[in-house]
Amino acid sequence: MTETAEFPDPDFGDKTRPVGWLTPTQMDEVRGLMPLVYVDAVPVRVDESGDVVQIGLLLRATESGHMMRALVSGRVMYHERVRDALLRHIEKDLGPMALPSIPASPQPFTVAEYFPTPGVTSYVDERHHAVSLAYIVPVRGDCSPQQNNLEFTWLTPEEACTPQNLAQMQGGQDVLLKQALAHVGRLPDM
Repeated sequence: MTETAEFPDPDFGDKTRPVGWLTPTQMDEVRGLMPLVYVDAVPVRVDESGDVVQIGLLLRATESGHMMRALVSGRVMYHERVRDALLRHIEKDLGPMALPSIPASPQPFTVAEYFPTPGVTSYVDERHHAVSLAYIVPVRGDCSPQQNNLEFTWLTPEEACTPQNLAQMQGGQDVLLKQALAHVGRLPDM
């Protein structure tokens, strides 16, 4: 799971924190006690017949200064519907004009279980144990990288699956990308 930009931690002064917002200390405590629910989104462009023709990947710099490719992902907040979490994270990463098409009844193409210990599954997140519902989301609008993202690039399935692009993905997101492409029948022969 990629490092995601969390909500800012504004100074609420004497006001109470909105329901579901945890302090950084509380978040660290929760991460050490239980799995958290996340969403992963694979942004796609489809042609007039609904076939996936492009996949969108983000480019980010890690804390150590390495460049990495990433999918849209983030936490589901308390009292937030999954569809609303998808919309929020797509807007957070791709901008308000991305215009995602979330189906009326969203069904994940897979469930990715991220562990802090490498080797348990293909997915690793050193911060915590997280269960992520993964979706393929058609995007119709203009996308521009937001938050800590440096670039957003549309690639063909073949381009997205080059060894160079897959090697830039961390935490098992390369596996998730290949699963998404296989799910829509667009996984290139390797």
